[in-house]
Amino acid sequence: MNRREALKAVSVIMGGTVISANTFLSGCSVEKDERVNSLFMESDVALLDEIGEAIIPTTDTPGAKAVGIGGFITMMVLDCYEPKHQNIFTQGLVSFKESFNKQYDHGFIKAKSEERIAFLTELDKAQRESSLKNKDNPDAVPHYFRMIKELTLLGYFTSEIGCTQVRRYVETPGRYEACIDYKAGDGAWAI
Repeated sequence: MNRREALKAVSVIMGGTVISANTFLSGCSVEKDERVNSLFMESDVALLDEIGEAIIPTTDTPGAKAVGIGGFITMMVLDCYEPKHQNIFTQGLVSFKESFNKQYDHGFIKAKSEERIAFLTELDKAQRESSLKNKDNPDAVPHYFRMIKELTLLGYFTSEIGCTQVRRYVETPGRYEACIDYKAGDGAWAI
């Protein structure tokens, strides 16, 4: 083999390697959806972050996404909910994704703010009607969106951001003061 044939062979081999590498790497461009725990995937956490942000948006204070609300919700559902309620929550999340995709032809994460708010408003109306219908039944199954809202509020207002930037917080309170002046717009006191 002479030098010219060797270069041709190397270029064919290298060209094949580059093509194979590009083909292989293009297959890697699709993000893997890793499991976070036994009930939820990373995409579920991201979705719950976005839902939480729509419920408590960023204004002059950070929103729910800033506190990592999706991770908090998935931890609470896994660690604190009974299997019956875990199933309601996870099936509700699947229903949420399917309903939104069906109505808007894309996922909630890619949605515009107006689409998110319109969808969540309708979902909130449905959960309120469900709650009113079942208010006298202690064994009634809660609506999954009510669970999401409750966990979002709990997680946000018990987080460091919620306690120190949204509510008024005194790390080491001094003496007891029975009457404190309140001005309109003042935040509630953190625990």
